[in-house]
Order: sequence, then structure tokens, then C-alpha cells
Amino acid sequence: MIHTTAHEPDITIIRPGAQRLTAQNAKVFKDEVIDLINEGSTQLVIDFQEVSFLDSSGLGALVGVLKKVGHRGEVVVCGLNTEVEQMFRICRMDRVFNIYPNVKMALQTLSERS
Repeated sequence: MIHTTAHEPDITIIRPGAQRLTAQNAKVFKDEVIDLINEGSTQLVIDFQEVSFLDSSGLGALVGVLKKVGHRGEVVVCGLNTEVEQMFRICRMDRVFNIYPNVKMALQTLSERS
């Protein structure tokens, strides 16, 4: 389901690989990202550019990923469209996740912190 790209040795870019991240596919998404974390990826940029809709199950999967990374790394999101960004705000996830307009800005910030 997910598509990943390595950027530098420490940062992994993850694209969900679906236009909708909902109860139907959120667990698969979470499990695949957790597999990456278990393999050592701890600096994650999740790019939502191709995602047009996100429900509470999708947000729950992101929180599960964040918990799995814990203090070992960081999870940031980028490329949110208006609807997805609104869902983040309604659920106050904009206070939990650092949100960037695009991958380039997210990578720049993570690279500076590393």
C-alpha cells in the first residue's frame, strides 16, 4: 500500500498509496509504517499530497505510528489538502503533528534538526 523513498540515510518519505485513508485501509497503512520503524526508520515524512480524504481511523493510524516512533525520532506530515487539513484541525492533531506545505520544506526542517 505505502510508497517509500529514502532521503539521506536518516529520513524516510512515506506516501500512503491511496486517495482515501479510512477504516478500510488505515490498519494496513499503520502496519506497513510500523514495519519500517521496526527496520530502523525513525525520521518520517508522511506526504498526503495524493490523499483527498482522511477519517478518524486514518488519524488513529497516524497516532499509532507516532507512539511507535516515540522519542527515538519524529513524524511530520505534509501536502495536506483543505479537507484533510480541516480534519487535523477539528481533531486538534495540528497540535500533535508538525505540518508542512510540501515534502521539500519538511525535509529541510528535519535535516536541520538531525
